[in-house]
Amino acid sequence: MPNPVSFRYLKTSPEIIQLAVMLYVRFPLSLRNVEDLLHERGVDVSYESVRYWWYRFGSKFASEIKKRRAGGMQSSNWKWHLDEGHCQNKPPCL
Repeated sequence: MPNPVSFRYLKTSPEIIQLAVMLYVRFPLSLRNVEDLLHERGVDVSYESVRYWWYRFGSKFASEIKKRRAGGMQSSNWKWHLDEGHCQNKPPCL
C-alpha cells in the first residue's frame, strides 16, 4: 500500500481507495462497474472518484504488485508447469 501520507487530505479511507483501484486494475471492469460493485457493498462513491484515485495511486499499486510477483518468481520452489499438448519429445538421432 502506498505511503499513508499520500492519503492525508482525502475523506475516504485508504482501504476503500485500495479496493476501488484494485478492482479497476485487476479485473476488466469499467469505472461505472466498479462504482456499482462498491455501491452493493454499501460504499457510496462516484465513478469520477475512482478515476481520480486510479490516476493518483494506480502506478503505486501496480509497482507493488510487480514487486510481489518478481519476489515469488525468485523462490527456489517455483516451477514451470507445461501443458502436455504442447510438449514434443523427438527421438534421438542415430
